[in-house]
Amino acid sequence: MAETYIHPEHADRWQRVASLAELQLDEGKVVHVNGQTLALFSHHMGFPLHQGSVKDGVLTCHWHHARFDLTCGGTFDLWADDVQGYPVEVRGEGAEADIWIDSEPPERDQKAYYRKRLEAGLKYNLRLVTAKAIIGLLKSGGTPEDALRIGAEFGTLYARNGWGAGLTVLTAMANILPHLSSTDRPRALYQGLTFVARECAGQPPRFPIEPLETQERNPETLQRWFREFVERRDSEGAERTLCTAIQIGLPQERIADMIFAACTDHLYRDVGHPLDFANKAFELLDLTGWESAGIVLTSLLGRLIPSSRMEESASWRHPIDLADLLWKAFPKLPTALAEGAATGENWSGQEELADQLLKGEPADTVEAMLNALRRGATIHELAETVTYSAGRRIAQFHVTNEFGDWDTVLHTFTYANAVQQALRRAPSMELLRGVFDSAMSIYLDRFLNMPATPLPNAKGTSIQLPKDLRALLNGQQQVNEAAQLVADGMDAGVSDAVLLSAIGQCLLREDPDFHTFQCVEAAFRQYTALRRTEWGRHLLIASARYLAAHSPTPRAMGQTYQIAHRLQRGDELYEE
Repeated sequence: MAETYIHPEHADRWQRVASLAELQLDEGKVVHVNGQTLALFSHHMGFPLHQGSVKDGVLTCHWHHARFDLTCGGTFDLWADDVQGYPVEVRGEGAEADIWIDSEPPERDQKAYYRKRLEAGLKYNLRLVTAKAIIGLLKSGGTPEDALRIGAEFGTLYARNGWGAGLTVLTAMANILPHLSSTDRPRALYQGLTFVARECAGQPPRFPIEPLETQERNPETLQRWFREFVERRDSEGAERTLCTAIQIGLPQERIADMIFAACTDHLYRDVGHPLDFANKAFELLDLTGWESAGIVLTSLLGRLIPSSRMEESASWRHPIDLADLLWKAFPKLPTALAEGAATGENWSGQEELADQLLKGEPADTVEAMLNALRRGATIHELAETVTYSAGRRIAQFHVTNEFGDWDTVLHTFTYANAVQQALRRAPSMELLRGVFDSAMSIYLDRFLNMPATPLPNAKGTSIQLPKDLRALLNGQQQVNEAAQLVADGMDAGVSDAVLLSAIGQCLLREDPDFHTFQCVEAAFRQYTALRRTEWGRHLLIASARYLAAHSPTPRAMGQTYQIAHRLQRGDELYEE
């Protein structure tokens, strides 16, 4: 769309597209130039035109009543997005006049343009703008990291309660990008960024606290300050200490240790969310760069400081005092690890311990875990065994339970996974406590596996993924059927890449809730380490069951994305 422009220097770029007489009818004209679909309008006296009206140089599209400046294609309605304008010239006089268009529009920095559009999509919570911006950004040479940086900056600044579900989903989607097809990767970023925008909608900005101008450089002192402030629920003291530690350049592992230790100073805080959020924050910084650590990590305090403490809940104190059991076990951890290191042996009791975690009594389970350490189990092997056992609760969750109980077993699994990943980043005795917290939560979830749904056996069925899984998840509560399909796929030799891509594709076509994103990402993380083992099989089955339990949804997110994709290609949406 354009008014008359001065003739440019490169005459060979100009093409005749219509006669002026053709355009002076009661409608506009659609022309095609260099693969682009363009709309021509005769701009005079507010004459009504085809598919829209022009008045005073403003085109109104009657589809959603968006308004555009004809001279540049810019929209007056931010949700509508700008339209590319092309220089136009009328050559000749009277009945012989023709319309010529410059086939190459004025150059603009496409990446910069789509970054701005993505920022607008987030600020105004506009899904269509966000989707188009992501597609355009990646198409113009931008990277997923570019989109993640924009999302991280916006989400940490405008989330009133700090880091929450939105940024966690965004990071989870970034983590599974390598497992998705190239066509699904922009969709994953769109899902994550839209979640961030929704969570921040209408929120005022958060004003970071300045670091101290202190001479204190001792990491142990700063950590004591930080944990004490968190203990007292003093958000300002904790934030100023944390941003000071970052500002003076403490190593990343030290900063992680500070935060993880505070998360595990109490049992299973807020059903695991603070530690899971903290782990995800560090994973996001791995992708976007440590430069934004101050604003990202201090955003965690909005959830950590007021978080509930499970030793204050009845379920952790009665009829068995699980809190007391753990507090008596924690001082034994250093000695147990030292004894295990002294043996010089490799531990081989994973199956036995997993069985104990799923079926045993809490006192016996704690002792079995301590004995595993004494026999040479590493903290990573112990954490992996506990995470697998938590995932088994989902893999064998019985559908006769209350629907909301899916979240109960989900919280245990994602917390155990977060502890395991955090231990790889900053291993410590304080963080090891979280492995024991997870074990007690597995115990508390035991009735959700009574009776335990049997794990699917091979049927030798011929399947086609992802087509069969997509079709299956068009029906509600196809939980066991989805598990069987994934099991059959593995037994039929379907590759890991196809299996993960199929589950990811089915996730992204839904309007998933926060927990569904969490479950699939954690299962993918575990499976990439376990691969074609029985444990890996069970955890992939768990992800399929959880996804099936929460499908189908209205799929409005996918519809918006599809519209954005078609608009970006220049399709005419009103045509079949």
